[in-house]
Amino acid sequence: MGETKPASTTFAVRPAVVMEDDSPSGIAHARDVARAFADSLVPPPAADRGEIVAVVVSELVTNALRHGGGRYRMLLSADADAVHVAVGDLSPEPPRERAPDYTGGTGGFGWHMVRCLTESVTVIPGPEPGKTVHAVIPR
Repeated sequence: MGETKPASTTFAVRPAVVMEDDSPSGIAHARDVARAFADSLVPPPAADRGEIVAVVVSELVTNALRHGGGRYRMLLSADADAVHVAVGDLSPEPPRERAPDYTGGTGGFGWHMVRCLTESVTVIPGPEPGKTVHAVIPR
């Protein structure tokens, strides 16, 4: 009898998505772009990962607009192991933890969520002025 070989998985290379925006509607647009990006990957990520990508993008873009100078640039890319989300803004200040506001006023949940939903998060200074937050979400 012939030897059984494990099936190989081929990952289609998907061009990275780059976008910039400075409007509050940019948050919803970035979330939609992130979902579409995850859905277009071959093979697709696990069922919950597309939504995780969308939530991470939403939180990072919201933080960039709210605390990072009112403008963001986003890069989405993927490899065989992970989806990579990079969101840059104009502020050199890194994200900071703050106590969540349970009365519904000022938030404080986003950075906690991003850290819990990702494999890793790195804050990279520059380009001047500003920083880029790079998050890795396992496929």
